[in-house]
Amino acid sequence: PAYAAVQTIPGIGPVFGAIFVAEIGDISRFTRPEQLTAWAGLTPRHHESDTKVYRGRITKQGSKLVRWAAVESVKKLPATTLVGRLRERVAARRGRNIGAVAAARRQVELVFYALRDGHVHALQAYTYRAPAAA
Repeated sequence: PAYAAVQTIPGIGPVFGAIFVAEIGDISRFTRPEQLTAWAGLTPRHHESDTKVYRGRITKQGSKLVRWAAVESVKKLPATTLVGRLRERVAARRGRNIGAVAAARRQVELVFYALRDGHVHALQAYTYRAPAAA
């Protein structure tokens, strides 16, 4: 059931779905989606001293295969999905690769919910609908 639920996420087909299910394994190890994204190495490094905070590049700790599958799954997403819109919005400000990694982080959060619950409640919110012409 988790394998089928992961495939309902835009950009994830049978191959990427199998990678996510096999590599992540037991999702009960993670209590929040942020823990899964940190395990996959998609979170920025955090350096803090007194009042100065520096966010660096992604940590790249964890499964290289999950990180690769997440980034590849968002690269071809159309801008009509909210994950695709996030990628385009960040890419316009920070560059194409940083936009892809930001969208991949959101994609892994959706994978967390699919594996934990067997379906993604927020999937309807992640589909963009153009506003009706007035």
